[in-house]
Amino acid sequence: MSNQGGLRERKKEATRQAISDVATGLFLERGFDNVSVAEIAESAEVSRMTVFNYFPRKEDLFFDREEESRQMLRAAIAERPAGEAPIATLRKLVQGLADRAQPFAKFTDATAKFWRTVADSPALSARAREMRDELIDDLATVLAGAVRRPLADADARLAASMVVTALTVAYAEGLREHKARKPAASAREAFLQIMERSFSGVATMLKGTPYA
Repeated sequence: MSNQGGLRERKKEATRQAISDVATGLFLERGFDNVSVAEIAESAEVSRMTVFNYFPRKEDLFFDREEESRQMLRAAIAERPAGEAPIATLRKLVQGLADRAQPFAKFTDATAKFWRTVADSPALSARAREMRDELIDDLATVLAGAVRRPLADADARLAASMVVTALTVAYAEGLREHKARKPAASAREAFLQIMERSFSGVATMLKGTPYA
C-alpha cells in the first residue's frame, strides 16, 4: 500500500510538472494574458478541469515554485543549529542560494525573461505583490514561532518585512546588472551586497531580541 501511495504521488507530481512546463513555455512565448487555460490543457493533453485541480488560479501556473520557497524558509529556521539566531540562519540561507545559483538567486537570460513577462502582465504583477505580502506574513509567523513569541509579535513582523523587501530590491539589482551584460559574478555580487547590508541593519535593529 505504501509503494502504491508513493507511486500515485509521483504520478501526480509528474502531471503537475508537465502542465506547469507547458504553461510556462506558452506564457513566455506569447505573454501571460494571451494564453487561455483551455489552450494550456489542450497542449498538455489534459482536461481543463485537471489543470484547475492542480492549479486553482491561472497565475499559479506561472508562479509554480511559491510553496517551494516557503518550505525552504521554514526548513532553514526549523533545522538551524542550537543557539543560532534566526536572522543569522536566514543570512546563511541567502548566501547558500547565491553560491549554488539556485533559481531564487540566479540571474540569467531565462530569469530576466521570466520577470519581464511578469512586468508585462497586470495580473501577474498583482499576484507577485500578493505573494510578497503573503511571504512576509508567513516568515513573520515562522520567526515568532521559532523563538516562542506570540505570532503577532511586532519584532517578527518588522524583521520579515525588511528581509523580504531586501530580497526584492537585491534581486532587481542583480537582474539590472545582468541586463547590462555584466559578468555573472557581478550580478551575484550586487545581489549579495544589498542582502549583507540589509541583514546587518536588521541584526542591529533587533539587537537584544531573540531574533538577532
